[in-house]
Formats: sequence, C-alpha cells, structure tokens
Amino acid sequence: MTEDDGSAHRGGLDHERERRLGRVAEIRAAGVQPYPHRFDRTHALADIRAAHGGLEPGTETDVRASVAGRVMLRRVQGKLVFVTLRDRSDELQLFVSHATVGDGLFDDVAALDLGDWVGATGTVMTTRKGELSVKVESLVLLAKAVRPMPDKWHGLTDTDTRYRQRYADLIVNEDARRTFAVRHAAVASFRRTLAGEGFTEVETPVLHADAGGAHARPFATHHNALDMGLYLRIALELHLKRLIVGGMERVFEIGRVFRNEGISPRHNPEFTMMESYQAFGDYTDAMALAAVLVRNAARDALGTTVVELGGEQVDLAEPWREITMMGAASEAAGAELHPSRPVAEVRAVADRLGIQVEAHWGSGRIGEEIFSHLVEPGLIRPTFVTQHPVEISPLARADQRDPSVTERFELFIAGREIANGYSELNDPVEQRARFEEEQRAKEAGDLGAGTVDEDYLRALEYGLPPTAGLGIGVDRLVMLLAGAASIKDVILFPTLRPEAD
Repeated sequence: MTEDDGSAHRGGLDHERERRLGRVAEIRAAGVQPYPHRFDRTHALADIRAAHGGLEPGTETDVRASVAGRVMLRRVQGKLVFVTLRDRSDELQLFVSHATVGDGLFDDVAALDLGDWVGATGTVMTTRKGELSVKVESLVLLAKAVRPMPDKWHGLTDTDTRYRQRYADLIVNEDARRTFAVRHAAVASFRRTLAGEGFTEVETPVLHADAGGAHARPFATHHNALDMGLYLRIALELHLKRLIVGGMERVFEIGRVFRNEGISPRHNPEFTMMESYQAFGDYTDAMALAAVLVRNAARDALGTTVVELGGEQVDLAEPWREITMMGAASEAAGAELHPSRPVAEVRAVADRLGIQVEAHWGSGRIGEEIFSHLVEPGLIRPTFVTQHPVEISPLARADQRDPSVTERFELFIAGREIANGYSELNDPVEQRARFEEEQRAKEAGDLGAGTVDEDYLRALEYGLPPTAGLGIGVDRLVMLLAGAASIKDVILFPTLRPEAD
C-alpha cells in the first residue's frame, strides 16, 4: 500500500515541477492532450451524495454518472486505486479496479498527481466499508497540475501568501471556502430582500468627475481621449440620488468603491458597498431596513440569527439599542461634548484624553474622534448611533430639534461600523452651502473633504423628495457572519504590497 503524503514538497518545488513537466511531455508523446477542451459532466458530487448517501455497504448500482474535479488524495492498494475527488460542491471517492479498466488506464490513474483535474465516468457504488464511490470505467486528464498543492497538513502558513495566492488557499483551506460561501449567501440575501421591498437594482459610474458622497481621499486617474481628470468613486450615493430625482423612487446598488487611504484589518483600498435610497422616507426607515437586511443575511448565510460576538452568543433578532454620538462621547469623556460648544473647549478635552486632532477640525469633528476612541470599540452588541454633527455629515438633513446635528445613524456591531444612513438633505440652497464648506475644508488641508458638485446641485434643483438613504459595508458584514478577524479574509484578492523578490 502506498499513499501520497506531501514528500514531493520536501523534495523541492523546482525538482517537483520539472518532474511534472516531464510527465506532461510523456502524455503528449503518447498522443494524449493533457489540457483538453471540455468534459461533459452529468452530476455534481453533492448530487450523487444526496441521491445515494443511504446505500448499504458493498452495494453496486446501475446508475451511471460522469463527474469531474481535482484529485485531493490518491491511494494505490494492489490492483485497486482510490482517488478522492473534489468539485465545488463536495468530495467523493473514485474506485478504480484493474479488473475493470485494464493495464493502461490503471497505470495512468496510479500516476496521477495530487492537484490534477480529471473527469471520470462509471457507476455509483459503495465499498465494503460503506464509502460512497463512483466505480470508474473511463477517466481522462482535464488539466495537469505542474505545481504541487500546498502541504495538506500545514497549508499556507504565511497570511500574505494566502491572500496573494488565493487560488492555492482555496484548494487546501476549508475555512476560506466557507467564508466565501457565506459572502455569496449574504449578498444574494440582500438582493432578495431588497427586491421584495420593491427596490430596483441599478449600476452607476465608477469614474466620477467629482469625488463625493463620503469623507475620503480618492484615487485620481486621467481619461486620455477626453483629456480630463477623473476619480474612482468613493461612494455610490450621489448618482443613486439623481435616480430618485428622476422618479425611480426605490433603487439600490451593490458595487466596488475606492478610497486612497490606509490599510488595516478593517480597511482595504477597494471594498464593496450596498447603498439603497427610498423616496418618502427618513432615517428611521433606513434603520428598519438595515435591521431586516442584516438579520436576513445572517439567517440565509448561517441558518441562524445567532452569532458569536466578543466571546458570547448574540441573537441579532433581539431589539437593538440606540444611543446618540455626542451623548455617548460626553459620558465616556467625563465632559459635555456638543457641536455647539466652543472649539477650544472641545479640543482641550481631546488634549486631556491624549487624542490627536487636526487644527482645522471643528467641535463636531473633534467630538466624533473622541467617540471613535472611547466608545466605538465597546459597541459589541448591535447598536444604532444617532445625531451626528452637521460638520461630518454634509449630505444629511439637519435634525428638526437641534440643527447642529443631523438625522443620521451608524450601526455598530462587534466594534465595527456596519451601516450608515440618514434622511437625505434635499434643499439645494443648503446643500450648496454644505458643499462650499467642504471645499473650504479641502483647501485648508483636509484631503478627504469634498468639493462643489454642480451637476448634483442641478439635479436637486429639479426636486428630490424626502428620501431615506442606507449604506452597508458588505465586507465588514461578512467578517461578522464568518467570524473573520481581517477584512483581507473576506476579499478574494485584497490589496497587498508588491511581492518581494
């Protein structure tokens, strides 16, 4: 009895690649194509397991199946070869008997390397030990793997290598495959929920003449034919609200946005947002929608609304608490904080706490910074934070009771911002004044501040009805559902430094 055990890796990658390349040459010399054009598969492996998982040990059927997948294990035992095959749905054993396939095919199967892609046709059976299998009658090589798979037991131990070589990580890392299955299910859940609420999915431009919709530093590029500077979008917001002006009433988009800022376990320069806008609503409608979307995504991706947060089991279906940003910051700082307070007094509180602030920040922006340091990390259970200062919310409608704050919320779970939403500012005169304030902040050195978007102002002048806007960070939500520690774990190909030579 012999078994592949990863010794090829210990023999050196270059030597193993040369051996496998030699095998490719032998296959071609024998008149066989090691990389054929197609294979007609009749069954996914999970389909066979679902239909025949209850077969008694030692049972042979007349059910024929053509299956395909990657060779994960190959074991030769006398005149039998057992191959573990994996496709995207499951793993299943190929049972190859010399008595059935003869010398040539038996030797070819015995010579397969781990990582090879094969297609096989045969009948469904179980071995005497009860292992569900396909008894092979014919088998073809679909793609010869020239590079060996990562070691089965140790995998890719360097995290940067895992992210850089995601293709290899997915081959050997079941947790990675599960994470991206969770991501797919969560995004699909968003689409179902929003469609059920009457929202229309749309696509808006990635290239913007003005970078707006959020406080963020954009990536700049240049369009040669038009000889004009453009920015990769930092948010989906402004084009979606133009569609509300146009009368579409309920729209959403799931798309990539780009921010030329730092990289951390919570930040990647490009990430995925879901933004929705609904006419005739306000921020409370957006809060309610956020709760429905998150709970449905958990249920659809995990089969439960119970997740582990900070070492405890939390049911997302339970009511979520609500706090105000400045109220929570004041309590944590031991001092009254409010956008209406003199900036020197609020800056003195930050200095006392050892929190660095920029010279051009106002009282509201400094208060937010204090909140982010003292309060945000402790918001483990789902919490809506409301009443953000106008200074940090240039597109949100002012609160009817306190015009220095806005009808805005952020949803925090596990110390991370998951969602953001507000009653949209729809007064074109006030919006121009906010944009001009943003422009002054940019000129004062705030590279994340926006500019005056004349086309958006023109759209507002046609009339934007009362509108509720919502944005959810898809990557951070998937981190929550999959239990991932880093945003890189939930993005298939995260941004990394150049690979060292």
